[in-house]
Amino acid sequence: MRKFVFFGGKGGVGKTTMSSAYAVKCARAGVSTLLVSTDPAHSTRDVFDQSFTDTPEPVEDEPNLDAMEIDPETEVREHLMETKRALGEQVSPAMVNEIDRQIEMAHQTPGAHESALFDRFIDVMRDSDQYDRIVFDTSPTGGTLRLLSLPEYLDGWIQRLLHKRKQSVKLFERAAIGNNEPRRMMEGDPIIARLEQRRDDFNFAKEMLQSQAAFFLVVNPDELSIRETKRAVEQLDDYGLDVRGLAVNRLTPEPDPDEQGRGATFLRNRVKTEQERLRELREDLSPPLVAAIETRVAEVKGDFLGEVADEIEVGVELTTN
Repeated sequence: MRKFVFFGGKGGVGKTTMSSAYAVKCARAGVSTLLVSTDPAHSTRDVFDQSFTDTPEPVEDEPNLDAMEIDPETEVREHLMETKRALGEQVSPAMVNEIDRQIEMAHQTPGAHESALFDRFIDVMRDSDQYDRIVFDTSPTGGTLRLLSLPEYLDGWIQRLLHKRKQSVKLFERAAIGNNEPRRMMEGDPIIARLEQRRDDFNFAKEMLQSQAAFFLVVNPDELSIRETKRAVEQLDDYGLDVRGLAVNRLTPEPDPDEQGRGATFLRNRVKTEQERLRELREDLSPPLVAAIETRVAEVKGDFLGEVADEIEVGVELTTN
């Protein structure tokens, strides 16, 4: 198994349960593990009955396991403040108020959360040397796919910005008279340096996601969840990302043979429908089923979490392949 492991899927299918259970499985096997929640709902604290912040903290009663919760709203604010500071250093005082206005507008623009979250996401990957495995509990499919697509889309955008900036500096050099000041400006231009750093960050993330990450999609045995999972598999494949398997959650337990009555009939019919859904997953999608988890009588935490961890057929051994 690769160092970075992602659990994604439709909202409400049990991503937090699966990611937490797999993190526990790794930790109990002696693998130093960090569980990272990027889902705004942050149900990780409910699974472990423990509050977490945006810095890694030990999970109680689970040696080898730390956890953290990244707050997208906080990341957006910090991201925009940093952008405001960087821009303020490059413009005249008269432009500062306009920059402030534009930054406030950008706070609510599409993609702001994904861009800010991705910066924190890169930080986590860069600063992960103390852990053997990083397990990500992601936001619902749409947000996660937008997040993972950023390296692909923004790389071209940054390259065009770099090209335009260098053209601008060259025109200034040609218009300059006298000494070599314009040349020194080109070599130390802070805007070019910042754009190049962003480009390097996205290239790093793209390399890590494609060569060091494994993706698992959590799915419920219902038509809507399966349809969204099929689309997600196709898009992740298009991004060159490694979808290792599907984890089916909330399967209906089958009643005992001697149980009769309306309830037992309903459960048998439900089980039959779900088995058809499982057959559809196996026939229509190439990633294998790595878990088939039945609905528990209570929330999955404590002993139940350990049971689910044992039922996830995903290895914990370390590999870079």
